[in-house]
Amino acid sequence: MPTARSSTEPPPGVGSDLRRAVVDVGILLRFRASSVRRPRAMRLGLALLAAVTLAAAVAPALLPGAGSSPRAQDAAVLLPTVLSALVLIAVISAVASGGGRELVARDPASVHPISPTTDHLGALLLAPVNIAWVIQSWALLGSTAFALGADRPARLAAAQVGMLLWLVLATSLAQVVAWALEGLRRIRYGVGVIRGGAVVLLGALVGLQMTERLVPVLDHLPTLQVVVGLVFGFTPRWCLTVSALVLLVLAAVGLGALLAHAVARRIPRDELRAESGSRRALPQPRSDVLALVRVDRGSVWRAVPMRRGAAVLALAPAVIALIGDLAWAQLVLLPGLVCAGGALLFGVNAWCLDGRGGLWRESLPVESGLVFDARSWVVAEFLLAVSLGTLLVGGLRSGLPSAGEAVALGCAVVVVTVQVLAAAMRWSIKAPHAVDLRSARATPAPPVAMIGYSSRLALSTTVTVMVFSLAATLGDATAAPVLALPMLLWSSYRWVRARNRWVDPQQRAAVIVTTAA
Repeated sequence: MPTARSSTEPPPGVGSDLRRAVVDVGILLRFRASSVRRPRAMRLGLALLAAVTLAAAVAPALLPGAGSSPRAQDAAVLLPTVLSALVLIAVISAVASGGGRELVARDPASVHPISPTTDHLGALLLAPVNIAWVIQSWALLGSTAFALGADRPARLAAAQVGMLLWLVLATSLAQVVAWALEGLRRIRYGVGVIRGGAVVLLGALVGLQMTERLVPVLDHLPTLQVVVGLVFGFTPRWCLTVSALVLLVLAAVGLGALLAHAVARRIPRDELRAESGSRRALPQPRSDVLALVRVDRGSVWRAVPMRRGAAVLALAPAVIALIGDLAWAQLVLLPGLVCAGGALLFGVNAWCLDGRGGLWRESLPVESGLVFDARSWVVAEFLLAVSLGTLLVGGLRSGLPSAGEAVALGCAVVVVTVQVLAAAMRWSIKAPHAVDLRSARATPAPPVAMIGYSSRLALSTTVTVMVFSLAATLGDATAAPVLALPMLLWSSYRWVRARNRWVDPQQRAAVIVTTAA
């Protein structure tokens, strides 16, 4: 029998699906904004982010030597490489998170009619809420401003408009690659194919660098033509370049939506294997602390986003250091970056891994302080694992470090680990969040909170490792320990304060109830 379409049902077609997805994204964004605990702080943070971005796009053009000095010419020559590097970083970030961030977690989204197109558009909008993406964007806009100068404002404005379009294009292309690889992961033997391809790609990059052919390859990338088309003002070539970028953005967004639909129809094999696999029972631990550490360690390393994130954190900076043939004094800078990234995987909300199991754990006949100690130990060993992995691979071409460099490197790793651990455990108690980290795309806190955590960690750890990098260049093996001692004492004091807060029954109950919700 014939049926009539309901008045609330949109007309069929691609255009109606896209309009519905855009409307749904707006609804979800308003929903996420309404659930923010400190809306005024969120608005202030977004305004500050916009102000800093504007300053990065304009202020370097006003510096002495901008647009005419040899350093400005060097910045202009490096712009095509910066464009390529930004695409690479965006792809690595999106691939590691399995297609991007989630506007709504997997379980709550399962009962709502949220289409894969809505999920894809939401991931694109949340991509800039990432400190690595933001810093790279500031670097691109600042380099462009310094290379062109402020003598011709129209030329600078034209170039910055093109660079913003490139940022959008890089993010869209990264999502396409991420959805494609996520779909490949969900077919039989797909995970092995991806791992093998990653090894081949990394080997090719290292081989090109060691044979001194990497720079010629970078010179032949199309980013050089993009830069040439953008930096000479509002010319006909600028119009053609911008039009091409807009068309590529639209094509990438559309292709990403199609791939998101294809991925949504397949079962996530990694996550299913982690949840349904059987494991051999281990011998009974000899103490309560060892039992707690075993449970915590399993919850971390069996989580899909933890394994992917640890691999990317350990290998990506290491490969860059290996290609760049960095000295040990420069390698000292890497532990800060890696430890900050490791804490952002789960450490800033360390109790979220328990989920509903936190209620069961709280009923165990063990001291509450031991629970905190065990969780801190697992977080610390996770941070040390990714940091040491980065240094082992990144230092393959650096030779043997001197005594001063080795001591400075060891002090930097220990200090940064304790510093990040104290901050992560303090934030985990102060601002817990109910998060399901079973999904490869989940984050331990809402996006706005994550960018606050990442910026604070990046600032503190960067300052710390720069101090030890300077100590490594002095050649004095006693300088680094002298600098490390007060830093360790201060971070240890903050960790002890966080432990005392956890021992308080009311504070602990608030954390458990929140993360188990």
